[in-house]
Amino acid sequence: MHLADPDFPPLLKGHAVKAPLQPFAEACRRAQAHELGAGDVVWSRNTAKAELAIVLEPDVPLECALQMAPLLMVALGDCLGSLCPPKVAVQYRWPRSILLNGCVAGEVRIGCPRVELAEQPEWLVVGAALEIAAHEGRKDWTTTALAEEAGPEITRTDILQSLAAHFLAQLNTWHDEGFRPAHDLWLFRAEGREAPVALTHRGERIEGLVLGLDESGNLMLKPAAGPVRSISFLDYVEFAEAPAVGP
Repeated sequence: MHLADPDFPPLLKGHAVKAPLQPFAEACRRAQAHELGAGDVVWSRNTAKAELAIVLEPDVPLECALQMAPLLMVALGDCLGSLCPPKVAVQYRWPRSILLNGCVAGEVRIGCPRVELAEQPEWLVVGAALEIAAHEGRKDWTTTALAEEAGPEITRTDILQSLAAHFLAQLNTWHDEGFRPAHDLWLFRAEGREAPVALTHRGERIEGLVLGLDESGNLMLKPAAGPVRSISFLDYVEFAEAPAVGP
């Protein structure tokens, strides 16, 4: 199926890739090689899946820059909320998953050079992927696709251009007002906010109520017994290793 290319906002410049190239990996590679910079968007021509990755050049330490991952989750939630019929419930499962009607349909990713939390990364990439086409004969009912939940009318191009615009809107609010507005929107759709949720972190199964995120994207979880726990988001950052230095 042929689709028109997405129309990105003026502050963003699109770079299309075809399978088997993946936008997130390609954006990280090209940012590391100084081939892409702030505002470049790598997106996939795949029509069965909506995938893009946005290159940023943070002017804040990594500890603060990690907020870009929940910002992108919120932007994807806003995008889906605007395009999908009311019957489709959109939720966020920490650390990276997007749920449609309780099943995983997509994820966000974040990558940057390996630096300390107090250091400013030279570049940072946030990426999102959303399954669009229904999978015939699938047996894993914990996952789903946009077509299964919202119908076949919403296309890859619809998602990509809406997502990019919503992310820029969230980024502008973040610059003006800080992390709190995006945090509150994230928490509103967070799985585990109203009933305990179970997750596995570093091999440990933890169950509790989701209270929110701290300034580094760490999950604040209240177990049935004991104090509130902070679950590290840093474990889910995809660090790019420094390029090899020649002789």
